[in-house]
Parts: sequence; C-alpha cells; structure tokens
Amino acid sequence: MTNEQEIVIITGMSGAGKTIAMQAFEDMGFLTTDNLPIALLGQFFKMLEANTSVQKVALVVDARSIELVGSIDEMWRNRQTTTKILFLDANNQELVARYKESRRQHPLAPSGRVLEGIEKERRVLEEIKNHADMLINTDDLSTRQLRKMLFTKFSDGNHRAPFNVQVMSFGFKYGLPLDADLVWDVRFLTNPFYDPKLRDLTGLDQPVYDYVMQTDGAEEFFNSYMKLLKLTIPRYIAEGKTSLVIAIGCTGGQHRSVAFAERIGRTLEANYQVRVTHRDIELRKESSVKS
Repeated sequence: MTNEQEIVIITGMSGAGKTIAMQAFEDMGFLTTDNLPIALLGQFFKMLEANTSVQKVALVVDARSIELVGSIDEMWRNRQTTTKILFLDANNQELVARYKESRRQHPLAPSGRVLEGIEKERRVLEEIKNHADMLINTDDLSTRQLRKMLFTKFSDGNHRAPFNVQVMSFGFKYGLPLDADLVWDVRFLTNPFYDPKLRDLTGLDQPVYDYVMQTDGAEEFFNSYMKLLKLTIPRYIAEGKTSLVIAIGCTGGQHRSVAFAERIGRTLEANYQVRVTHRDIELRKESSVKS
C-alpha cells in the first residue's frame, strides 16, 4: 500500500449536492468531515501526516472557508499528497427552486432573499472555483446520477456503496414496522400455534421451522418471493438505495414469520450483508381463542 494520501476538497454552491457527494465519498472508503473550520485545517493536515494508515480523505467546505486556497497551497509545499478540489455548481434558477422546495434560508442571506445569498456566494467562491480540478454541474443530475459519476471518477475499485438488508419478523397484532420497505404477510400458512407440541416454541426451533416449511404453499411462496427479490434488489441498488428492510409478518411474530425471516436471510447472505431480527419473538405468545 502506498503512503501517499489522497485528499479531496468538496466545495461549491449551497444546494448543489455537497451533502450527497460527502455520503458518496464515505461509501467509497474515504474518511469524511463536513465543514471543518478553516482555522483547524492546518492541524488536521498535520494529524494526517502522523497517521499514514488514513489513505483517503474528503473534506466538505463552504463559502465561509474563503482561506481555503491559501491553505491548500501551503500543504502542497510541505508534503507529498494527491489533493483535488471538486466544485459542485448549478444555475441560479435551479438553486432557487431547490431552496424553495426545502424551505431553507440561504446561509449567506438568512434574513434576505435566497437569490441574494446565491449571488453573494458566487462572488465568495469565484477564486476557489478557478482552482478546482473538477467542476460538476448538477442542474440535470439526480442523486443516483451524481453518486454514479463520483464513483466513476474517484473509486479505486476496492470499495462500492454498501447495500445492507435487514430481514425482520413481526406480529401483526403488535402493529406494522414503521421502517419497513417491504411488508409480506404469511398468515395464509397453517399456524403452528394450534399444535400443542409447537405452541411454546418459535420459528428458531427446528420442529417449528420444519412444520412451517412443509405447510402447503410455503415452498411455492418462498421460491416466488426470492425470484421477486432477485429482480428488485439490483434495481434498488442501481437507483442509489443503500439499505432495504424486509418485514415478514404473521399473527404474533413467533412461528411462521420467524421461520421465513431466517430462511430468507440465509439465502440473501450469499450476495448481500444481511441482518435478521425478530421484533416480537419475546413478546407475549398468541392468546388462545376463548369461547
């Protein structure tokens, strides 16, 4: 591994995508920091010199860091490093529209018109923009397109945006998971609760797992659902999504949903980072039907 460090300074117009860029660099394995005070930049570079294990760094700075260019020139004189300035821009009309949509005040015009802040920011950033190694206009770029462009230009091929899958079992009687992306109901399968031998067990126990998987329709459902996930997950990734929460529900979250969550999780582990959780497995077991 080379000792030469790569530093990317991410700057540009507010609203042009600096936050998205920082997240993309983080996914590429860069150490990232947002709006580091310019007065601390020299100390930060010295810290990097002492810690050669940090190979890639991305710093986000805004218009208030007007001294940035001089600080970079000083760093170039004193140390061997690969340093690039990435400048993100967009036209005034697009930036105004983005601020109107987010209902935020411009940082350089907190009590004035958004356009006044944008025009002031352009003047402040003019010198930094002239020093930029790379200029990206985000007028017509979606979040996914900007991330893809940054990965193409800066990724070393050893890192890619992580995609994490969480498979969760739950009981409908306790409510739907608020953070679920996909919710599937397996209450159409025969309920092991009504077998006295299985009632006090869970889908983590082999007898219950076997019972659920041998139920009529279980295998067909599993195979169909895995085909659906095989189709959709790569497309979620292509759209820039980095995580997916799959919720499998039965009545109490103890038997059927647990068994299916375990099987789905084990199957997906071959291609993705997977975590399997059982939200309601420790809650009170399903009540028997009272006459």
